[in-house]
Amino acid sequence: MRHAKASQHAETDSARELTDRGRAEATALGAWLAGEAGFVPDAALVSAAVRTRLTWELLVEAGGFTAEASYEESLQSAGADSVLDLVRLTPDNVSSLLVVGHNPTVSYLAQLLDAGNGDEEAMHMMIGGFPPGAVALFEYDGAWSDLQMATARLTAFRPGATE
Repeated sequence: MRHAKASQHAETDSARELTDRGRAEATALGAWLAGEAGFVPDAALVSAAVRTRLTWELLVEAGGFTAEASYEESLQSAGADSVLDLVRLTPDNVSSLLVVGHNPTVSYLAQLLDAGNGDEEAMHMMIGGFPPGAVALFEYDGAWSDLQMATARLTAFRPGATE
């Protein structure tokens, strides 16, 4: 998922906070994930930037999640291949992982993971854009260490706020 809507100004890019709208988005998304989507993460891989950390914290609170997050400095500037490498390090006892990162990487990785045999409506929405707070859910049957491009099935996409 991409972090929720963030302010445009801060001392550094990493220090950007969520806007009020972003806070509301993250809260609504946490409730949607736990409720309608039926997704409860066992673990999370979260960029160390303030906006992604706050997005995760609000998701946890709204969704009632108990998963621990691993905060990764490299996620803020990592490319899709680097993020996939981090995902591949996920322990086998984790059955559901949430990655909270930044665009364009999150959008690019989601499109590359998609095997093309998933939910068609979700695929069209995802291709239409990946605004702040958007999340793509995938199913994958295999070990995290074996995850490759075009091997996951897109099951849902929830667009966030428009830019």
